[in-house]
Amino acid sequence: MPLWLNEADVRATLSVPGLIDVMEQALAAFSAGQIQQPVRSVIELRDREFFAVMPGYAGARNILGAKLVTVVPSNAGRALHTHLAAIALFDSTTGELLAIADGRYVTEARTAAVSAVSVRHLARADAPVLAIVGSGVQARSHVEALRLVRDFREVRAWSPTRQHLERFAAETGARAARTAEEAVRGADVVLLATSAVTPTIEDRWVGAGTHVIAIGACRPSQREIDPALVARARLVVDSGEAALRESGDVVQGIGEGRFTEEHARVELGAVVAGRAQGRRSEQEVTIFKSLGLAIEDLMAADLAYRRALEQGRGLTVSL
Repeated sequence: MPLWLNEADVRATLSVPGLIDVMEQALAAFSAGQIQQPVRSVIELRDREFFAVMPGYAGARNILGAKLVTVVPSNAGRALHTHLAAIALFDSTTGELLAIADGRYVTEARTAAVSAVSVRHLARADAPVLAIVGSGVQARSHVEALRLVRDFREVRAWSPTRQHLERFAAETGARAARTAEEAVRGADVVLLATSAVTPTIEDRWVGAGTHVIAIGACRPSQREIDPALVARARLVVDSGEAALRESGDVVQGIGEGRFTEEHARVELGAVVAGRAQGRRSEQEVTIFKSLGLAIEDLMAADLAYRRALEQGRGLTVSL
């Protein structure tokens, strides 16, 4: 009978340090062609709101499953999370359902862990200042994860809602900036963690050698980065195929003639495995555009499932 894992179970079985290493493995396997995974199927519900299905199969790891996810930004006004999800795991030999896990925390944690992988491989070794644009769930999870791969002496943050920003600063030790520009200028690593669908930072704010992490704007109609910055940076993506179909920062830039499809072909997994070059100089600006891969969710959920079995966590259910 399958195991039901709620968010408390998932939180108890996943640790961010361990998850960073697992996400590194997932990215490398994906870029090596070891994963069967289509670009997610999306049903648009309303403006900026959608439902997506993200299936994947890693035969060598006996991982088969899918994440069902909804993105509803207006949930913020209902005291609900904007991203909600469930992950189903199956036995790839028999097709039996093994587990259903809450995917909200998996999404939160694996996104931050993947961003940490990007910092590990693309940011300069000496990167003492982190700037965060945003003050929500992902901003919080990223502070924890990114501090595991770089020793930041200063963390700056900006958010359009001052009350949220001040609470975030008090909880994380970040310095609350008066403007996004004040937060970003002079930073070595910049995280964009907002629900914005238009650019939140400008090219002129970003200095030489900066690493930018962009985790939002996952539809072709949306942007979160100044297109001039995307054009001048070394762009690294999680999936080249997905970036060319889902990322407005990429799709619109190509449509405007700013760069070609080749600009979005370097995958983080290939950089991790040493099959592609990441940062090419200390002065180069790098961008990691994270759209999210099904295999990231499935490997994280599989880890939670196996640890839950060891710890006797979860609820066995009969369908």
